[in-house]
Amino acid sequence: MHFDIDPDVARARTLPARFYLDTEAFALARERLFARSWQWLGDLGDVREAGCLSPRTLLPGLLDEPLLLARDAAGAAAGSVDAGGGRRAGTLRCLSNVCTHRGNLLVPTPCTGAAGIRCSYHSRRFDLAGRMTFMPGFEGAADFPSPADDLPHVPFGAWHGQGFAALAPAIPLADVLGPIEKRLTGTGVLPPSGDGETVTWPHDPAHDRSFEFDAHWALYVENYLEGLHIPFVHPGLARAIDFAEYRYELFPWCNLQLALARPGEAAFPPAAAGHAGAGLAVAACYFWVWPNLMLNFYPWGLSVNLVQPLAPARTRVLFRSYVRDAALRHAGAGGALDTVEQEDEAVVLTVQQGIRSRLYERGRYSPRHERGVHQFHRLVAQAMAG
Repeated sequence: MHFDIDPDVARARTLPARFYLDTEAFALARERLFARSWQWLGDLGDVREAGCLSPRTLLPGLLDEPLLLARDAAGAAAGSVDAGGGRRAGTLRCLSNVCTHRGNLLVPTPCTGAAGIRCSYHSRRFDLAGRMTFMPGFEGAADFPSPADDLPHVPFGAWHGQGFAALAPAIPLADVLGPIEKRLTGTGVLPPSGDGETVTWPHDPAHDRSFEFDAHWALYVENYLEGLHIPFVHPGLARAIDFAEYRYELFPWCNLQLALARPGEAAFPPAAAGHAGAGLAVAACYFWVWPNLMLNFYPWGLSVNLVQPLAPARTRVLFRSYVRDAALRHAGAGGALDTVEQEDEAVVLTVQQGIRSRLYERGRYSPRHERGVHQFHRLVAQAMAG
């Protein structure tokens, strides 16, 4: 399925309406965009210690792949104490959470102190590295056991205590997240990453949210990727930021929208001299990560948005909050996220209605404000072409 997006944003036209409406396009995107991209698994706060098992689902509602985070006990005596006070030891792996015998789900809920993994169906057992160690009733089976009886390992990476996995990654995770680390180092926005597995800020479940609405997932991403709509859709946010100084920066697999604070509004401390952000009162750093993740850095902490496609015209968005300064939680650009979300959903729903029109096919890009949308469309077109 081919979509032609001109590399010149000043000449290009947007994705055609059929991308958002066609069931075949939706199914193809599942395999070519999402099965080949890194997906956020959530934070790693529950797998700090040896013997921890944590079941996760890779992109619920679309990929629905059952995965298992497992930390073994190797090197427990030399384990280090992390920022949360827990003692970490051994290796953290991402495994399939499906038994290699008959496909039973192995671990339904998180647990600690596990010495291994046991299937509740026929008692097949695995160690915490995924190797099958025991199986009753298979006496006489030829070529058994074999590597196919071990649990498959899934490509996995950790970044500031957040886990990422991919079924068949087209690019390394470092290529996706590395530009964010480099851009924010020295700004005070992002502390040193340490070992990557330590959770940088504590999770604040009280502010977690989940929203579902009847629109295509890409319309939500596109809305996120441009600030052109802010003065017209988000009056509260527009009062907190200086829209005249709204800035965009593109990287190969992510991009940044930099919002500067109006005088008196919450902002990060100025970046060190010589840094790109030196002297700027930054209200928010909005990072989009290919294809469906948003990392929103505010003076109070981090808001993670995960866009979950459910159907061609049905989407779920998860919001997860990680707070380092609760006193700033309701101040500035990140102070009224529920209101901003409701405003975004309302406009995305009307766009979903509009693209069904027989009179609409494709649009144009604002060369200043929609370079991120243009980048997204080019990556979509590239992925859909295989």
